[in-house]
Amino acid sequence: MGAMQEGMQMVKLRGSSKGLVRFYYLDEHRSCIRWRPSRKNEKAKISIDSIQEVSEGRQSEVFQRYPDGSFDPNCCFSIYHGSHRESLDLVSTSSEVARTWVTGLRYLMAGISDEDSLWLKQTFDEADKNGDGSLSIGEVLQLLHKLNVNLPRQRVKQMFREADTDDHQGTLGFEEFCAFYKMMSTRRDLYLLMLTYSNHKDHLDAAGLQRFLQVEQKMTGVTLESCQDIIEQFEPCPENKSKGLLGIDGFTNYTRSPAGDIFNPDHHHVHQDMTQPLSHYFITSSHNTYLVGDQLMSQSRVDMYAWVLQAGCRCVEVDCWDGPDGEPIVHHGYTLTSKILFKDVIETINKYAFIKNEYPVILSIENHCSVIQQKKMAQYLTDILGDKLDLSSVSSEDATMLPSPQMLKGKILVKGKKLPANISEDAEEGEVSDEDSADEIDDDCKLLNGDVSRAGARLKRTWSLGRMPGPADATAALSWEASPGARTTRQKKTMKLSRALSDLVKYTKSVGAHDIETEGECWQVSSFSETKAHQILQQKPAQYLRFNQHQLSRIYPSSYRVDSSNYNPQPFWNAGCQMVALNYQSEGRMLQLNRAKFSANGGCGYVLKPECMCQGVFNPNSEDPLPGQLKKQLVLRIISGQQLPKPRDSMLGDRGEIIDPFVEVEIIGLPVDCSREQTRVVDDNGEARPWLFPEAAPGAALGVVLGWGSRPEWCGP
Repeated sequence: MGAMQEGMQMVKLRGSSKGLVRFYYLDEHRSCIRWRPSRKNEKAKISIDSIQEVSEGRQSEVFQRYPDGSFDPNCCFSIYHGSHRESLDLVSTSSEVARTWVTGLRYLMAGISDEDSLWLKQTFDEADKNGDGSLSIGEVLQLLHKLNVNLPRQRVKQMFREADTDDHQGTLGFEEFCAFYKMMSTRRDLYLLMLTYSNHKDHLDAAGLQRFLQVEQKMTGVTLESCQDIIEQFEPCPENKSKGLLGIDGFTNYTRSPAGDIFNPDHHHVHQDMTQPLSHYFITSSHNTYLVGDQLMSQSRVDMYAWVLQAGCRCVEVDCWDGPDGEPIVHHGYTLTSKILFKDVIETINKYAFIKNEYPVILSIENHCSVIQQKKMAQYLTDILGDKLDLSSVSSEDATMLPSPQMLKGKILVKGKKLPANISEDAEEGEVSDEDSADEIDDDCKLLNGDVSRAGARLKRTWSLGRMPGPADATAALSWEASPGARTTRQKKTMKLSRALSDLVKYTKSVGAHDIETEGECWQVSSFSETKAHQILQQKPAQYLRFNQHQLSRIYPSSYRVDSSNYNPQPFWNAGCQMVALNYQSEGRMLQLNRAKFSANGGCGYVLKPECMCQGVFNPNSEDPLPGQLKKQLVLRIISGQQLPKPRDSMLGDRGEIIDPFVEVEIIGLPVDCSREQTRVVDDNGEARPWLFPEAAPGAALGVVLGWGSRPEWCGP
């Protein structure tokens, strides 16, 4: 249910035309399915009560209109709803996603809405091998083996007998199985913790719960009224609830819920100082925002802008090219990606920019258009975005510093080229340098000391022929450089820029990746490929950090990441780089780190850098980056865990062998702070050994906690 409520992108099929990429999710009350974007707004929903059937695979009439092989059947499902039995036909990103939705919707239709009951019912049905609606002791023992529960057989039989209340028939119905599971899964560690704050009673009153939250959870501002609300929300027993008491079941429910999360609840809201210059913040950023898949052949969709903006992203990229009929288009140049209208992109951004929050959005414009279509771009930006582009009311007391996110609330900043001041104000166009990230292939070629015009052209031809380029292509493209008589200098690239488009750029002028030791103007934005940025980080880390104190820098993926994979953003955050752009369409560890980073400060897309990154200089790669500064220490004790998954590379499959769990904790930050610890693999499901993590720069660090079951060959004494 949690995954369904978080939502995910799926393709809606319409039969006669291309599918629509939409973001589908289960609403907070678990009463209907919603999707976005949609012109219907609040009416874009399907009530759970109206669903008649959920079918797996390509069974609907709509699916039959598509030829075999168009979609993986395991990723397809249909929802039949309404009195006319309309179908919503969806293609998910994986078979696991499809299975989650099919199973979840079927149980919601059956009236099972809470997570535990859903899991219990699914587990019960899978364990009922003969389908008689009850479980024998043999079936229960097989189930426990599959669930990695290693209890003595006699103890299991005793609990089985206690749960078998209907004339002791020797089997457990579903309600009896729930009682059995409750006996088996009651956590001793939580029970002992509850006794500590309840004066050894088997329940907590509001005062005892208040002490627990203040002393154990280190929460402030806890009132008896808020504790009573917790009891009302989490206590399942009506008798306890009427008396204002929280039993072990309610206490367990609370600690397992988001309300009992280790995440500081204050950070669910904007709590940082938002009045500092933009350069003092990390800004969540997207690369080639319009793409739904790889960089070579995938579709371009305006929906992607709606999705990333609502996910909190504050810097989106728009690659603009000349289109037919005088209409500028957006797509990934020199590839087979599909094309969308620039106008549609801007309308989508205008609609969704400030739904999540009011802090400024940066449009990173990569301009490949002719002057005449640049004028059309400027017209659309002005007409559609209107007052959101008007920065006349924004002023900074210090002209050498950028304005703050607070000053720029509700504003959209255009990041792009700007005409030099020495061009006549009457001129409608002029020439500007094209030495920035507008041509990412060229930038990677520069790092190899090759000629841009020939090496870049070779890679572009590779892309346009539908073949993914790699290092071999780069080597071949640049091999001519080493030949006798090869040219060692290249002409400086320039481009024509429209005055109308130039005038829309205020605080975010795109410039080339110039020498970081030469301080530029605060309103200049330098773009670096990940390769170039890594090079600088290794050679001049302290200078790079100082550079990022006064102006913005944007990092983007290497052109060789045609599969839309993501690099590790942490090294660039360590250097104070503000806009570390990732491919939002590629789920994985790096995007998880990005979400973790920006989950702070209310998920507003702006996170204040640690003070040491905003003033002064230090080497983030040093073994002692901040000498003389008091280091903090994170003390973490793993008490227990339940229902831990098998590791990603588990070879056990569905055989259900007993696997011994372990928990892995990783700190990711400055190199000196990076560390990883793992609990000893034991067969009693837990360990309570504390770990100490010294942190030189705690404000720059992220913590990752993973729970796994070990592979058989890892099991030790």
